Amino acid sequence: MNHETGNWAHDSVFYQIYPLGFCCAPRENDGVTVNRIQKLADWIPHLQKLNVSAVYLSPIFESDRHGYDTRDFSRIDCRLGTNGDFAQVCRALHSAGIRVVLDGVFNHVGRGFWAFQDVLRNRESSPYRDWFFIDFHGNSNYNDGLWYEGWEGHYELVKLNLRNENVIDHLFQNIARWVEEFGIDGLRLDVAYCLDRDFLKRIRAFCKSLRPDFFLVGEILGGDYRQIMNPEMLDSATNYECYKGLYSSLNSMNLFEIGHSLNRQFGPENWTLYRGEHLLSFVDNHDVTRAASILTNENQLPLIYALLFGMPGIPCVYYGSEWGARGEKKDGDDALRPCFDAPLETDLTRWIAACAAARRSSPALCRGDFQILLMTNRQLIFSREYEGERVLVAVNADGEPYTAHFNANAGRARDLITGGIHDFGGGSQLPPYSAFFWQIF
Repeated sequence: MNHETGNWAHDSVFYQIYPLGFCCAPRENDGVTVNRIQKLADWIPHLQKLNVSAVYLSPIFESDRHGYDTRDFSRIDCRLGTNGDFAQVCRALHSAGIRVVLDGVFNHVGRGFWAFQDVLRNRESSPYRDWFFIDFHGNSNYNDGLWYEGWEGHYELVKLNLRNENVIDHLFQNIARWVEEFGIDGLRLDVAYCLDRDFLKRIRAFCKSLRPDFFLVGEILGGDYRQIMNPEMLDSATNYECYKGLYSSLNSMNLFEIGHSLNRQFGPENWTLYRGEHLLSFVDNHDVTRAASILTNENQLPLIYALLFGMPGIPCVYYGSEWGARGEKKDGDDALRPCFDAPLETDLTRWIAACAAARRSSPALCRGDFQILLMTNRQLIFSREYEGERVLVAVNADGEPYTAHFNANAGRARDLITGGIHDFGGGSQLPPYSAFFWQIF
């Protein structure tokens, strides 16, 4: 679809990969350079089958251990390969029509970050002492003989001073290098809710000066997403409210929860919060229990994806979850970020691919408004409409068939997922555990 410049993400299906886990890298940085990132290029046929149009990569820059503890913003983590290796992968992705969004971890760095190491060596005489929040009269958990601010009590993550012009220049020079070397299309800003608001305004202006269509999405867990998602700051934010609503409304067999969340965010009334915005939507990611593990009824796994692709927002699939991989947060982050030898193809994979194709073919699903037509504890039907196209998303989360009586304002429709024709006369039959994207004609 050709839409106005700068809004390519609105029409995209994202796929998230945590590269250090995905590429089977050693848990600790062993200093050995190995081209493991090539594996990502090997998965391009799988991404194309899934109808993915953008990848979001968790941290790939040189780090102490897990990527969010950066040592050097200018180099790909040696466990993944060299900058040249990654540039080659980016070229392959772009050639396949897949955009690349990287994790921008700008709130904090690792203890191995070169400037922080200089402070530890040279203390008050370090030219980088003001890059961080340092008290030379205190001490740290690491017995450094100085105190510094860490991120939310994690002292392996050293907070950056985003009011320091030298820090800002350093970060911006690296972003410009990533655009030049790798051709990246956007950034997901880690813990964006912590970032200095003036910094967010400046990063927007800088990135849009590099590329007007550069996409910026911020991580935010709760509260008003417009704190960081607005015309002066970021284009989008992570929709954690609906993430929670998706799985818990299915587990409790109470679709009113997700229905009310979607209506509160995107409904037709003037008071709704994010109407016209495009939040990043997901059913799981590198920080939370996978969908296949959190849903109590595995028959509902296809349904959670139907809701994800049918609701307003930019859908993002987490690697491995498309075939129902399991993983629980209680078992630690590594359990959520595994290495898979090769992608699997299952009924769920094919279902997600069909939902993704349907969404990408439909401006109404990508950009349409939102209105609930029928809502019970176990069934939900809502409409999406955009520039004359109208699609009804229907879900029956129950193990029993259901006949839906509602005013469709239409006689017939084509299901965008299967291509089947649907007649609204005499009520709409919804088989057990079923979902449809009915495009009215």
